[in-house]
Amino acid sequence: MESVEAGAKKKRQRRNLRNAALMAIGVAGIITVAAVAPNMFQMLGRTGALARLKYRSKGILARLKQRGEIEFVEHNGKKYIRLTDKGERVLDIERRRLDLLVNKPKKWDGRYRLVMFDIPEKRKKIREHLRFEMQEIGFLRIQDSVWIYPYDCEEFIALLKADLHIGKDILYAVIEEIENDMRIRKHFNLQTN
Repeated sequence: MESVEAGAKKKRQRRNLRNAALMAIGVAGIITVAAVAPNMFQMLGRTGALARLKYRSKGILARLKQRGEIEFVEHNGKKYIRLTDKGERVLDIERRRLDLLVNKPKKWDGRYRLVMFDIPEKRKKIREHLRFEMQEIGFLRIQDSVWIYPYDCEEFIALLKADLHIGKDILYAVIEEIENDMRIRKHFNLQTN
């Protein structure tokens, strides 16, 4: 049986590889299959890692296709990879996530962003996915379905709403004050007045 930490690490690695592949395809627009696989591997030389990486990249591309995030097209006898609309949405969410993680404002504007949701039990996987996404960004859980963040994240939440089809189940609020916010300020290392 695999440990929880090992399982989580494996999941993160798969997600990172998936996002890297989507970003590479997104940056290039359309990539030939030959460019994604063989040229990338020539740089690695002839090691055991090379075979594993080739195997992994084929698996990643197969999963992306299965999820409907990429499609293979043929033109003039060559195979190309192209992002689908769904792939574009996933890439937009990933770009916003990276933007939130990397480009935090130097100065806090004194407002909190509150995300509240009520997603039914029959859509539990979507609810868990939303919680995972907010945790990754650094949101603080106030209650099970109430999360708080000190910086503007409206675009990210809007993209998640659209991607997960939860527009009616989630509310985004910007609040000026919250009582007893010392714990929140401490968690986010915010300046106290």
